Amino acid sequence: MSAVYINSASCISAQDTLNNNILQNLTSENTSSILKAIEPNYKEFIPPAMIRRMSKTVKMSSAASHYALKEAGIEKPDAIIVGTGMGCSQDSEKFLKNVIDNHEEFLTPTFFIQSTHNTVAGQIALGLQCHAYNFTYVNTSSSLEFSLLDAQLQICDGEADNVLVGSTDEQTERTMELYRLNHTIKKETDLPADHLNSNTNGVIWGEGASFFVVGKDKTENSYAKLKNIQISNTVGLNEVQDFIQKFLVQNNLSNQDIDAVILGFSGDAASDVYYTKAMDLFPGSSQLYYKHLSGEFNTASGFSIFMASHILKEQQIPEIMMINSQKKERVKNVLLYNHLAGHDHSLVLLEKA
Repeated sequence: MSAVYINSASCISAQDTLNNNILQNLTSENTSSILKAIEPNYKEFIPPAMIRRMSKTVKMSSAASHYALKEAGIEKPDAIIVGTGMGCSQDSEKFLKNVIDNHEEFLTPTFFIQSTHNTVAGQIALGLQCHAYNFTYVNTSSSLEFSLLDAQLQICDGEADNVLVGSTDEQTERTMELYRLNHTIKKETDLPADHLNSNTNGVIWGEGASFFVVGKDKTENSYAKLKNIQISNTVGLNEVQDFIQKFLVQNNLSNQDIDAVILGFSGDAASDVYYTKAMDLFPGSSQLYYKHLSGEFNTASGFSIFMASHILKEQQIPEIMMINSQKKERVKNVLLYNHLAGHDHSLVLLEKA
């Protein structure tokens, strides 16, 4: 399958990623178990009457997609593809609360209608009056990767020239309570968290939305070339290195050709061992991590692809992301490896545009 280009990138996250000088203004937060996204002033591009009816994930996605399309200079994309792990959790919780409070009677359908996972892609299309291909992937931590694969297929099959691809997930009060109960989120006693050398289980949970315009042709503003993606539901700990090596061979690359590898260290001792295994393959590469900046969530890989795109375009690696001291003068190939709690492993290969 032919490579495609990431021609714009926009992100709403726990970092101030909508402003300029993103790589210079990153700050780590490891003392709180939940990281909230820094939200923009939505009134700038969403009518106030609509804002009141939108859940947080719809608002974040509407804003991020707006910036991505604006940067790419595109009014209407040829397709809209969104990946999400939890969908519109706020409206789902509101609907279920109404069911319980009203004893399953006299329910208003609004929260139910807005709780479906494809609400985000639908709302973006409605706002743009775009009647093109519209699809939502719900595949936990590989939702964005499946969305990017679909976009690549659409472009390579001649169905589209420019595709808006995004990922989004929000936090909700009840879900965070449940995540604390089942120890998905770190206990307060285990904070501050050490993302690289953790001896406790659980993660710091985040949220955010990342949107990209993926195009057939390179532009003067292109961030990166999307070369290939590999996804596997399960990978044994003893299979990690083989999983990565086979992917590199498929793309006619060796370990030495990877200038930077971005790993999803989350501070969860039980599942971070996969990343430790992967590190051993790249002693001469810049080894980076990012979830101390974004938090862990289903589509956290959107933040890593956003950061990788900026690293390739600006040819700078932020010190705050570095695990080792290796730094190449020129960053050409970047490999991203991610999973969630040891499941849904993904590899994304980006090249300088």
